[in-house]
Amino acid sequence: MGTVMHTTRRAVLGATAASLALLAGCASSVTAPATATPPPPPDPSAQLNAALDRVALQILHEQPERCTALGLTEARAGGRFIDRLNDASKEAARRYRGILENSLAELHAIDRNALPSADKVTLDVVTTSFSNSIASSQFEIGGGAGAPYVVSQLTGAYRSTPDFLDAQHPLRNRDEVDAYFSRVSAFARQMDQETAIISEDASAGIVPPDFVIDKTLVQMRVVTDAAPRQNVLVQTLVRRLPQTEGLSDDERTAYANRAEAMVRGEILPAYGRQVDALRAIRPRATHEAGIGHLPHGPEMYAAALRSRTTTDMTPDDIHNSGVQLIAQLQAEMDTILRAQGMRRGSVSQRMSRLALRRDQLYPNTDAGRAQILADLNQRTRDMVALMPRMFNVLARAQLEIRRVPAYTQAGAPGGYYQRGALDGSRPGAYYINLRDTAEWPRFKLPTLNYHEGVPGHHWQISIQQETGALPFVRSALLFFSAFSEGWGLYAEQLADELGVYEHDPLGRLGYLQSATFRASRLVCDTGLHAKGWSREQAIRSMREATGDKESSIATEIERYCVQPGQACAYMIGRQTINRLRQEATASMSARFDLKRYHDLLMATGAVPLNVLERVVRDWAAQSA
Repeated sequence: MGTVMHTTRRAVLGATAASLALLAGCASSVTAPATATPPPPPDPSAQLNAALDRVALQILHEQPERCTALGLTEARAGGRFIDRLNDASKEAARRYRGILENSLAELHAIDRNALPSADKVTLDVVTTSFSNSIASSQFEIGGGAGAPYVVSQLTGAYRSTPDFLDAQHPLRNRDEVDAYFSRVSAFARQMDQETAIISEDASAGIVPPDFVIDKTLVQMRVVTDAAPRQNVLVQTLVRRLPQTEGLSDDERTAYANRAEAMVRGEILPAYGRQVDALRAIRPRATHEAGIGHLPHGPEMYAAALRSRTTTDMTPDDIHNSGVQLIAQLQAEMDTILRAQGMRRGSVSQRMSRLALRRDQLYPNTDAGRAQILADLNQRTRDMVALMPRMFNVLARAQLEIRRVPAYTQAGAPGGYYQRGALDGSRPGAYYINLRDTAEWPRFKLPTLNYHEGVPGHHWQISIQQETGALPFVRSALLFFSAFSEGWGLYAEQLADELGVYEHDPLGRLGYLQSATFRASRLVCDTGLHAKGWSREQAIRSMREATGDKESSIATEIERYCVQPGQACAYMIGRQTINRLRQEATASMSARFDLKRYHDLLMATGAVPLNVLERVVRDWAAQSA
């Protein structure tokens, strides 16, 4: 069709040219027409909105899993997605980068100076995000500069897709159940795509560290050693199909049997092929923990840091700021420990002893884990009641607190948040890793709750989704670690400012230890990827800074090894939010209102830190 249209267009242009020549010959006898009024220039805001609508639909088409996670309708997503999974091939990654490159060119053509202030912010946010993503994905390995290994203890479909199908794929009716089975088959294809990338990347010198491969294989064995009937892909049907509309008992049984057959015939063989691929490259793995030794490693780390922090801070800048913060925070912890009669040993040694006290430990049993979840839910209810003291606009979305699935807990972080559906059909949830309750002494739990839940990630993301004031591409499709994780860490500080530790000095120690942990991340991440630190050197450094349990520290350090730069986002973000708050307080004096400052950040939504600086400074100047 394109060729026909092109030929026809040429013929029309040729005929037009001939007609014009004929008219030119008769010009002396023809009265010239009046000059036509030129069309009005395009409206820059309309150009921006149209460009964002186009790229949103293109992104959603490439990411059907995100469509489900957001609870979108087919109309909003631009087509059917419920029976598809993301394409995990390198071709898909290149296609996605092309989408961003084309959109970025279109956005750069818009006259920024002609936009109203809110649209200027949106333009800056989107162009920064796309530019950083393009720079990261230019390194065609794994998931780009910030995730160089396609399969690890934290990356890969083997880890994320079963949880997605269990927790997010709906099973409300027969169509969604049938779509589920399409996605189960697609899961096997995803794994095979990633298995191919493991071998391709290895041939280019990209091999994960030995300890990463070993832990990944341990996690995979949790699945491959279990009976197919016990696989989560079967058990989610056993658990949820009784609530599915219009199914008989026989149909539910048949569906469960079909899932078991697919696990045995499609999924477990795909796991086996991936296990074989990892074992094949294992002899080539070294114990080098950072990415500095990889081809173009320093350039990858620079791109990862720029994307994760949305700043131009160098590894040395980040490293040194972490060292200074650890010293400040440990001095404050020392004061509290001495007041508690704990005076012997370093701060980290005393914190280690505190974590072993029987009054601080939950039983490492199912009952103990259930009690942790109950206590966290109660703290959430208490914190929600305090929110009107810090915000005018309040979140409405409910929060659920869940265990990290047993099949990923060995390599999973201590906690992470999963946003709720845009339509409210699924609440927000955060996951806590309860593989060993000794990793969660009582004094550490409140801070996790405030970071992941209220007033942290759940609060900020829920308000961003509920206000409806941001363009869809910003409210649903873009993520900025430095703002979002910085807010989570700042939320821990807000809890302290609200007085929750007034009669709980040990809880405040937990809060300060958490901040020290995030400062230590600045030191360890840059140490690993820019200074050539070993895994063991980073573990020692963090243990000396925090006194945390070595098993949980090892998990953290191994996380930084496969997600370079991400760990730096937290404290860089918090420090920026605090610095801007201090600047606004100084410039506005008595006119500064902390609730309005928080409302501004919530209304602005997740943005790069350099954009946040402009937003806050403009707000302070206009309010003067």
